Order: sequence, then structure tokens, then C-alpha cells
Amino acid sequence: MEKRLEEMLPIMGIEHNCILSKQGDITLAYHVTLPEIFSLSNEEYEAFHQSWVKAIKLLPKFTVLHKQDWFLKTTYKQEASSNDSFLNRAARKHFENRPYLAHECYIFLTKKPEGRKVSTSLFTNLLRPGLVPEQTVKPDQLQKFMDSCGQFKGVLEDSGFVKLHRLTDEELASQNRRVGVIEKYCTLSAKDDGILLKDMQFGHHMQIGERYCQLFTLADAQDLPPVCSTKTNYEKYSTDKTKFSIGFASPLGHLLATDHIYNQYIFIDDAAATLKKIESKRLRLQSLSAYSRDNLISRDAANEYLNEAISQQRLSVKAHFNVLAWTEDREQLKDIKNMISSSLAQMDAVAKEETAGAAQIYWGGIPGNAADFPVNDTFDTFLEQAVCFFNTEGSPLSVHPDQGIRFCDRMSERPVFLDLFDLPRQRGWTSNMGVLCCGSSGGGKSLTINHVLRTLYDQGAHCVTVDIGGSYRGLCELVGGYYFTYEETNPIKFNPFYLLEDQPLDTEKKESLKSLLVALWKQENENFNRSEYVALSNAISGYYAMLDADKAVFPCFNSFYEYLEGTYTEVLKTHKVKDRDFDIDNFLYVLRPYYSGGEFDYLLNATENLDLLNQRFIVFELDNIRDNPILFPVCTLIIVELFISKMRKLKGIRKVLTIDEAWKAIAKSGMAEFLKYAFKTIRKYNGVPIVITQELDDLVSSPVIKDAIINNADIKILMDMRKYQNKFDQLQQTLGLSDKAKTILLSVNKHDREIFIDIGGHTQRAYKNELSPEEYYAFTTDGKDRVKVLEFAERYGSMEAGITALVKQTVK
Repeated sequence: MEKRLEEMLPIMGIEHNCILSKQGDITLAYHVTLPEIFSLSNEEYEAFHQSWVKAIKLLPKFTVLHKQDWFLKTTYKQEASSNDSFLNRAARKHFENRPYLAHECYIFLTKKPEGRKVSTSLFTNLLRPGLVPEQTVKPDQLQKFMDSCGQFKGVLEDSGFVKLHRLTDEELASQNRRVGVIEKYCTLSAKDDGILLKDMQFGHHMQIGERYCQLFTLADAQDLPPVCSTKTNYEKYSTDKTKFSIGFASPLGHLLATDHIYNQYIFIDDAAATLKKIESKRLRLQSLSAYSRDNLISRDAANEYLNEAISQQRLSVKAHFNVLAWTEDREQLKDIKNMISSSLAQMDAVAKEETAGAAQIYWGGIPGNAADFPVNDTFDTFLEQAVCFFNTEGSPLSVHPDQGIRFCDRMSERPVFLDLFDLPRQRGWTSNMGVLCCGSSGGGKSLTINHVLRTLYDQGAHCVTVDIGGSYRGLCELVGGYYFTYEETNPIKFNPFYLLEDQPLDTEKKESLKSLLVALWKQENENFNRSEYVALSNAISGYYAMLDADKAVFPCFNSFYEYLEGTYTEVLKTHKVKDRDFDIDNFLYVLRPYYSGGEFDYLLNATENLDLLNQRFIVFELDNIRDNPILFPVCTLIIVELFISKMRKLKGIRKVLTIDEAWKAIAKSGMAEFLKYAFKTIRKYNGVPIVITQELDDLVSSPVIKDAIINNADIKILMDMRKYQNKFDQLQQTLGLSDKAKTILLSVNKHDREIFIDIGGHTQRAYKNELSPEEYYAFTTDGKDRVKVLEFAERYGSMEAGITALVKQTVK
């Protein structure tokens, strides 16, 4: 016979942020943020377990803890972003509607009135919903219970692993076009598209609306695993040297890839009365032990249980765990049953599908109705063992797309946005924004850093990149940046003398020009005296005064050289400056190769790519000149001057200095001190230094990298290091990695495009760096693909049009 749900519903009302049942049970509800999956170490699992035990022991007698973890298949929808660049649009399209398993966790703490009748499968408010509460909850008793719940919440949050949010009346009850937690469970729906009342059928198959349900329980001691723990090994990410741990109950959580709810119940009754019952049972078994070996074994088990409870002060509780899974396709029920059976088998437990008692167990899972859970479907255990069956892990956390860099969850490949720079400093995890990226050839370093730079550029940063190998050419052309490289037909050229109309000749600019001129004039072992310093200062000041007076003169090295030959030579004669104080003839002779007609007349006389200060993306590709004793030092000086100028003048704007494998050559050319300065100082100017290296020996042997960069790089991005696992100790010590970081890092697999990120030693995670096809072609360093990209860009007139056409052709 049909009955209406509102007549049967055991909930009387929601008041004062509490759920009140018709039996007089009071329930406080919390939304729980759990640690991210694959983020805890062995020690952290143990500490988290102890926090649960301590918190639950604070709850009073006749309390039920109902932990409800929802895992729902859903599709990815990116939040609205202010960045609408070509690659951002391509990425949104690539990841749109990607399926993944969304997770929500709730804790319901229910206080039963003392003297409340015990519910069983035959006596439940599903069958007798109209019972009047046996007592009225007094205000002081309610307050005492709420104080205990507050202490429970405080202990859990103080552990640092979880955050609990107390649900309010508005969140508990359904509102207009928003489903509350009670209706969410009754309809097995979390969509905020209005509440649809659905029929419930309990027979051979349990059905709620259009969803066919199956219920599997851990309710009998004989079905439980012989051994439980706070964690278990996850073989997929383990190696010969490390064992990767996940929560003991994770096979019933994130690893169970179907729509399901994992319900966990702990019933805290009168522990003394419970032990007394077990003692009575032991005595009965003792008297019958001579007639049956089964009785003898049961007597010994009861005796061991009592001894452990008393000797180790264990809290005896009743527990129950179940998985409620559903599908809209009845044909999939068999597959779901196999999946759940396999998951329970991984825990060494036996799958038991509930049929006759499914309705009562499901009914007891209604938020606020856990006190009416059938006691015959629970088992006696200690609190420590019961907590091992808790799902302890949540989904990877993500910030707003405008605030983070997109990576992907390594399990579901759902985009996750990670804030590497601002949030960690606000939370005290890091003291700087230095980044060290290390990995073997082909491990994905360039693709990752290209992606990081593109994201930071889209978010408004100025990016200066020093490269050897041409890894950033595609991205530079795509964003319309300046790309400096040396080719025989198009040699590298700069114009350090050019000033924008609104850019004054300040002290910093004068000092950089003097440093450049001295580097061109003097060798490293030659002295540079005070009189020469004054003469160069006067020459630069006089040159720019001449430019102000004659706007027709184009600022460059040629016009500066001509000013020295003519006007400034006469000035020196007028002031009777002697050659020993400043040898103008020697100066002009040495610098003659950089003047018109000289060997390097192109180097300092550029007429294009002049606005370096305001250009937001600049790449210096130095592969062809890294061994040139003239060109390379000049380039490094210009790079240093450029970035320092951006640091000092672009206030409030993020500046990114990226040095790829070029750091080796740069360190040899006297730029090592600038690298040290950059990693120690530019954080004060909202600067982000990034250094990329490949070989393990580079990290260990170079004092520049080891002492300056590693010690001041709180953010480490590392690629697949499995080939180093037999000699990992040296790398671990050099990078300052913990054992937890080592385990996670060695689980990274480059074939799955995975990377490891360590933020300040506080948080270590592994992510996938999945790119859309458009992003891949923009960032690729593969020889064949790069040539193809450049061909299409030339054919279709721009990098964006070329990549678009190439992607269309590839898809076909």
C-alpha cells in the first residue's frame, strides 16, 4: 500500500540550526573539508586517526556519529574567468564536460534521549512513525550536548587536517531551487534545479525515482577484514623503494567510480553496560564451552575483548558501514555489484548485499535519523578499529581560475587551479616566490614552464625569459612578445640608449649604461679608476642633453659614438683632461667595432623592439652566442638592466624572470651574483624567479644552484625521477625533501604527464599537466611538431591561425 513521504518522514522540524526528529533526537550537522586524496603520509594518517579518536571520546553517552560521504558522477564546468585569450578559450573547450567523481562529506551528531527505545529492523519509525517523544529535551541538556559538539569540532580542526562548517537552518532545509541535505538524501540528488518528489520502492530491488539502488553493508563481524589499519598500500603509485599509502577505506571512496554514498556510523552507548553484557555472554559461553569448540573459541574472543577494553582503556562502541550505490540503467546493476565486491575484497572484507533489511538501513541514513538505525545491523568493536573504516580523504582543492595555474587531478583528470605564489605566502608556507624546476630530458619541463608563464602573462605579469634551445618561441609569437635570437641573416640587436618619451634619464639608467660601456672597453683584469667613471658619467649626461636639444638625432650607439668623437672630445680638451685620467682615443678605438661599419655594428643600434620596459613578454634565446666572448656578456648585461628596471619601475605588477638551461653559461659569465641577488631580493618587488635545470649532477655540483637558488626556491616543480630511485638520497638531501615528498615524487610517471610540486615543504602534491591541443602546439619543443607549427603559422599569417588550422587537420 502506498504511503506519502511527508507522513512517514521521521523529521519533525529544523530549528536553531538543529534537526529535531519525531522521537526527540537532536542532530547537529557539519559540512566537512577532508585532506586531499594522495596527500597524506604514513605519519599523518596515524595522527589524523588519533584526532578522530580523541574528538569522538568527547561526545556524551547515547550519541550517534553519522558520517556520510557522497560521491557523484558529474561533469566539469569552469568558473567564469576574466582571461579570454586564445589558449584559455581552447582549454575551456578541451576540458568542458569532462566526467569526474565529485565528493561531499557531512557529519551528523545525534543525541538520543535517555530511555529511548532501541530500534531494530522490526521496530523502526519507518513502520511506526507517529510515536511521541518520551521526554522533552531540556535547554541545559541541549547546551551541554552542543558544548561537547563544539569541543569535537575544535579537536578535529586543531589537528590541521580538516575544516568543519556548521550547517544552518537555510542549508539544512530546502530553499527555492536549492536542495537541502534531507531532501538531497531522500531523492539521491544534489542538483539545484528544484526539488522533485520521487517514489520509493523497496522490494527485490530498491528504487528511488528513476534510480535503481543497491546497498552493501559491513554489519557482521564475520564479514569484516581480519586486520584493519589507518592506511593501506596503493600499488599503482608504489615503487621498489617506497610504499605509497592511501586511507584504509579509500576503495569505498574515491576509488569506487560510480554514484554512491558511503555511510559510516558509530554508536556511543553506555560502555560499562556494554562490557557487562559481553561479560555475561562470556560466562554463558564458559559454561557451554565443554560441549562445543565454537563456544570455546567465542569465549576466548570475548575474554580477549574484555581484557583489551580494561587494560588499554578502549572505548567500546557499536559500528556499521554501508555503501549505497545507484544507476539509472538497470543493466549496470551487475557491474556495480562487481565493482563494490572488488573494492571490499581490496579491504579483505566480504560483500553482503542487503535486500530484506535495505529499507530500514536506508531509512536510518536520513540526516537526523541515525538514532533510529536498526541495532541488529551493528557490531561491537573498539573506537580505534571503527575509525579505521572512515573515509579520510576528499577531492583536490582548487582556487578561482583567475588566481591559479591549471593542472589536473591525477586520478580523474579534472582541472585543478593551484595558487603557487600568493596564498602560500599568506598562510606562512613560503617566504619567497622562487621556483626551481628540475627533470630529465623529455620529462615535460618546457611544456610545464610554458604553461606557467602563459598563465601568469594572462593574469597581467611581465615575463622575461632567458633560454637556450628555443623552447619559448611559439608562446612568444602567440602573445606578440619580443623574441631576441642570433641568426646569420638576422643577428641579435638591442638599443640600450633608447628612452621612451615619458622615461627620464635616471641614475639607474646611467649606471647600467656605464656598466655596459665599461664591459665593452675593459677586460676583467683591467682597472677602472675614478676619473674614468666621472668622464663616462659626463659623457652620458652630455649626450642626452644633446638629444633633448636636437630631436632629429636618433638615440643609439652610433649617435653616441659620434657625440664622443666630436662634441665630447672638444669638451675634454677644454677641461684639459689628460689621457691618464681618461684616454678618449683608446676608448673610441676599442668601441669602434660597435659603430657603423664595424664588426658588431648591429648589436647596439636596433630600430625595432625598443620598448622593453612596457613589453610584457620578452625572450632572449642565447643558444648561438653562449660561447661568444663579445656578444654573450653584452646580452647578459642588457638582461640584468632590463629586469632590474622592471623591478623598480613597475610597481604593483608581477615580474617573472625565467632562466632555462642558460643558467650554466650565465653563471660562468659573471652573472652568478645577479642570480643570487634575484632569488634573495626580487620577492620584495613582487618578482618570481624561475630556474630550470636538467641533470642531477648540476644541482649537486654547482655552488650557485645549491647555495643560492635551492635555498631560496620555496616552490619546487619536479618531473619523473624514478631513474634516480637507487641514488635518490643525495638528491633528497640537496633539495631538502621529506620522506613524504620522496614517496610522492617517486610515484610520478612522465608517461601520464605527471609532475610533482612542493610548496615550502608544507604541502606536496602530484598533478597531471594535461594541455589542450592548441596549448601543446604553442609550447611544444618536439622537433617535428615545432617545424610543422612554424610552417602553418607562416602559411596562415599568424601563430594563432596556424595552430587553429593545425589542430583542425590533426583532429580530422
